[in-house]
Amino acid sequence: MAKELSPEEAVERAQRAMDNRLTSVRELAHSRQNVANVRADSAARLAEVEREEREKVDAAERDDARAYSAAIDAGWTAAELRKIGFAEASKKRAPRQRNARKSTSSEAAATPPADAAENGGEGQSYGG
Repeated sequence: MAKELSPEEAVERAQRAMDNRLTSVRELAHSRQNVANVRADSAARLAEVEREEREKVDAAERDDARAYSAAIDAGWTAAELRKIGFAEASKKRAPRQRNARKSTSSEAAATPPADAAENGGEGQSYGG
């Protein structure tokens, strides 16, 4: 017949089993945190590399636009450059922003009279 365990032996065995289980959970938690850290670091590095490469492409496109403009300034036409095989530069220099103009009289003339808007244009004859 099997010997009965003392309460102390039962608790000791249970404690060893729990320690093993806790150790595995602790290792799993560290592993998962490592995965999260590596993912975050990788995402940050990828974003940095993408930014650096985008800056390189932008600089190359600006240089190309300058070279295209220099060819135009030297007397070549866009049509001539296309015939040679050079499409228009993919990035042009951004045009200067101008101040917004005040409304002109032509804009006012394009606006229908207030009474035409109120009655749906009925009763008004505009030569049609």
